[in-house]
Amino acid sequence: MKLEKNQINKWLINLLQGLINLLKGKDQESTPKTPVEVKTPTKKSTEVKDTNFAINLLIIRDAFTKDSTIGKLFLNGELFCETLELPYLDNQRRISCIPAGQYLVRLRYPRESATRNYLHLLVQNVPDRDYILFHIGNKPEDTNGCILVGLKRQQDFVNNSKRAMDLLMKKIIHLGGKNINLIIKNK
Repeated sequence: MKLEKNQINKWLINLLQGLINLLKGKDQESTPKTPVEVKTPTKKSTEVKDTNFAINLLIIRDAFTKDSTIGKLFLNGELFCETLELPYLDNQRRISCIPAGQYLVRLRYPRESATRNYLHLLVQNVPDRDYILFHIGNKPEDTNGCILVGLKRQQDFVNNSKRAMDLLMKKIIHLGGKNINLIIKNK
């Protein structure tokens, strides 16, 4: 699919405006839209002490197969998109999704990544794991334990992943791009 120069220019302008607003907002306090009550973490989860989150992400995992875990991603209480992860296999690197729990998340820029040339999210402080990302992909083969996003889902598949990722990043930047909390629950 070819994008016209006009579309690319508009996208770049929006991205730059979002980044400028993000940089301007560094000295300002962010007020949360939806406060989060921090519960006592499980022994595999890392404690999250700050409850003043500007951005609250919630994944409700609700479909489990031998090849994948499918869920719904909520952003500040509103359904945003679908997610696809690997099945839970005792949090083993590269073959398992991460444990349900609460995590801090931050923006990860393309310059920080050798494989992702677009803005994405990094899930922090995952026990015994590192570089757990929210990124583009459609099927279990597209992830090594990360979280894929899509606009629709089928068994072991999410579609329109690039569009979902672009919309997610745009919304997160619009909300300030910092103080991001993630809660993952299994249904």
